[in-house]
Amino acid sequence: MIRVVLPAHLRTLAGVGLEVELEINGLATQRSLIDALESRLPVLQGTIRDPVSLKRRAFVRFFACEQDLSHESPDAPLPTAVVTGAEPFFVIGAMAGG
Repeated sequence: MIRVVLPAHLRTLAGVGLEVELEINGLATQRSLIDALESRLPVLQGTIRDPVSLKRRAFVRFFACEQDLSHESPDAPLPTAVVTGAEPFFVIGAMAGG
């Protein structure tokens, strides 16, 4: 079971608690994780990644196991600790400004 931690605004939009647990069949990647998340919570479609290109939105970051996974290939396998549920996969809303 993969644990996903969403930022507050997406938790509010989806009406969920701090963590969402997902079961992924096959290889666990960022793409398959976001596919499963959007399938389970359709209200999140288009919030984390562009609905046409399916690329991560510019102000959304992915972290797991104390690493920034935002620029990894969407088809790269997730860390084993995330796949086993030992560590959560974090979706973070980035900030900009000066």
